[in-house]
Amino acid sequence: MTDLDPFTDLLDYPMYVVTAEADGEKAGCLVGFASQCSIRPARFMIWLSRANRTYRVAEHAERLAVHLLHRDQDRLARLFGGQTGDRTDKFTDVPWYRGPGGSLILDEAPAWFVGRVENRVDGGDHVGFLLAPEAADSLAGHHTPLLTLNNTHDIAPGHPAN
Repeated sequence: MTDLDPFTDLLDYPMYVVTAEADGEKAGCLVGFASQCSIRPARFMIWLSRANRTYRVAEHAERLAVHLLHRDQDRLARLFGGQTGDRTDKFTDVPWYRGPGGSLILDEAPAWFVGRVENRVDGGDHVGFLLAPEAADSLAGHHTPLLTLNNTHDIAPGHPAN
């Protein structure tokens, strides 16, 4: 198997907090594997680790909410990336509200969108969720410094990486 690290170690892509709700269960996690994958129609792919509780909830969710974080939102990044929903209710001390389709929107996120899950794709230790955007909002300017992978290297994941 070829090691991809020499390539991926150079990347510094945005990090996202993805929230899901299904069957009365709420979940959310910090995600690094994500990208817009179509312009017309607009589509976005989020990859969730099979080891993650958010994946288990998202398996049954009709929609996911995808949030960008400002570079200085370390507390939110640590909560959603360093804690597991198996032991911590991440939504207890975080202001949030119900968005389109009952989705969970984080008040503090500078930008978010809600997408209807159109497909799930097996990607190995991660599963891709193909989202058709239904609503989006931004409270930030076009040049807002976003939280990126390099800002999160010191967050120990709540679950193993794979």
